[in-house]
Amino acid sequence: MTLDRVDAHRIAIIKPSALGDIVHSLPVLSALRVRFPAASITWVVNRSCESLLTGHPDLTDTLPFDRGALKGVRSSLATVWKFAGELRRKRFDLVIDMQGLLRSGIMARLTGAPIRVGFANAREGSRYAYTHKLNSPPLTAAHAVDRMWTVAEAFGVGDLPKVFRVPLRPVEVEAARAALAALPRPVVAVAVGAKWVTKRWPAAHFAELLNRAHARTGGSAVFVGASEDSALSREVTAALRGPAVDLTGRTTLPRLSAVLSLADVMLGNDTGPLHLAAALGRPCVAPYTCTKVTRHGPYTQGTNCVETAVPCGGSYLKKCSNMICMPDLTPDRLWPKLAETLDTWKRQRGSLSA
Repeated sequence: MTLDRVDAHRIAIIKPSALGDIVHSLPVLSALRVRFPAASITWVVNRSCESLLTGHPDLTDTLPFDRGALKGVRSSLATVWKFAGELRRKRFDLVIDMQGLLRSGIMARLTGAPIRVGFANAREGSRYAYTHKLNSPPLTAAHAVDRMWTVAEAFGVGDLPKVFRVPLRPVEVEAARAALAALPRPVVAVAVGAKWVTKRWPAAHFAELLNRAHARTGGSAVFVGASEDSALSREVTAALRGPAVDLTGRTTLPRLSAVLSLADVMLGNDTGPLHLAAALGRPCVAPYTCTKVTRHGPYTQGTNCVETAVPCGGSYLKKCSNMICMPDLTPDRLWPKLAETLDTWKRQRGSLSA
């Protein structure tokens, strides 16, 4: 039976991490809800990312996996055994692995579901866990959102619009509003960090760009990111001539979503906050060094991003001893994009107040 004819009542989506990857998969969840309106849909997710999905209108529940518990042989075996039991008890009849790695493939197999779907080009042997393999575009040939959308197409709902629904809790939005209330607009959300050192545009570049933005339109900056990004945020903040609030490492994912939903512009590296802001409909500007805009740019906003011009740009190396992309990708190259975005905000605000 082809997948567009499959009937399912208990569905699992396996996409444990990371923040940006989960955001890229959100349109598939909403499409599956249209395809299976009465089904129970569970998202298997790393516990650290679970709160982003809590309250999603198209999701029944989440099943968190505590990856941090995988320390030591005995502890790891106990964790895997317990989680395998939880997967079995859910009695899924359809499992969709959108991670495509060994760990997620094992999870899919452990569910015991009769229908297990994944990508034919999944890595680390995970494809051998699937009963149905989808021919998605190669990793180098399409945006991550469009690769994930292959799932919707296989189930017969690929003609639906891609919708990014990010749960926003009213209490978090009000708290975020209070935190930003004293800041003059436009408020530029800034993410200066990244897990990969090759994605981290220099702090001095961010400071230069933000100071130009302040000179042009006034406004302020609010810094977001993980706790390990705090030192970089402080370095940039110390060099600014305009007002700023540093929330780096101080927000939960629901609070981060709320803060980004209230920002006027997002400026950041290729990281989770950038993609979350894009999903929330915020205009984004970003430097791209070791990754490619066509594959991992803020979806539908690639024209607002600038890539390095060095030959090794878009190498997807997490570490590099050269790093010639950083001096190549200067603030001068990003400034026209940010200036245009700020000018658009100013025009739109003027038309609303007229």
